[in-house]
Amino acid sequence: MSYVENIYICLAAPLLLAALMLKRDWKKALIFLLAGMTSCLLSAYVTTFFAALLRADTLTASYHLAPTVEEIMKFLPLLFYLAVFRPDRKSTVNSAVLVAVGFATFENVCYLTSNGTSELVKLLIRGFGTGAMHLLCGMLVSVGMFLLWEHKWLRNVGTFAVLCSTVTLHAIFNIMVSEPGLSTWIGSAVPMVLIGCILMITVKKDIFKDKDLKESDT
Repeated sequence: MSYVENIYICLAAPLLLAALMLKRDWKKALIFLLAGMTSCLLSAYVTTFFAALLRADTLTASYHLAPTVEEIMKFLPLLFYLAVFRPDRKSTVNSAVLVAVGFATFENVCYLTSNGTSELVKLLIRGFGTGAMHLLCGMLVSVGMFLLWEHKWLRNVGTFAVLCSTVTLHAIFNIMVSEPGLSTWIGSAVPMVLIGCILMITVKKDIFKDKDLKESDT
């Protein structure tokens, strides 16, 4: 068993045990955190497989393969939840955010074990920048999904469009933070600024109010 799997087991085990003991709402939250961590682990496998298959170098994998694979893997738990349980808007948003948080947390832990904890500035950029990027993508997916799924004729093409937008945003972030200096600072700040804008818009418009997803052809 490799080092990454050992990390996953150590982090996932207490969450899994807690999920078995807690009540429904807390149980659901922990399950989505685990889903995000599992998505991160599986993303590493899938990205490595395609990188080897396509003989891609590190930069190509970071700019092209990783954003696509990671956003699809984060999207799958939410898609399953929407298709099977038909949650309301608030549950949809919360679920997407928790998956993103689980993904970012596991990714950051793996980064720490590989690169150490001595450089505080880099860790702050990594924690807030990468964490905000995953959270931003999760919020975009959740907002897009519960709006699109109210209209049956928009679901397929709309879902694909939302997923493509998050992949593009993720790729741009990876390109910016891969360059040292000002580019890294700007790239890390943009997701946090966009999250602030989304929060202001959603609070003002109240689009996260509880509302069951309904099938509609209009």
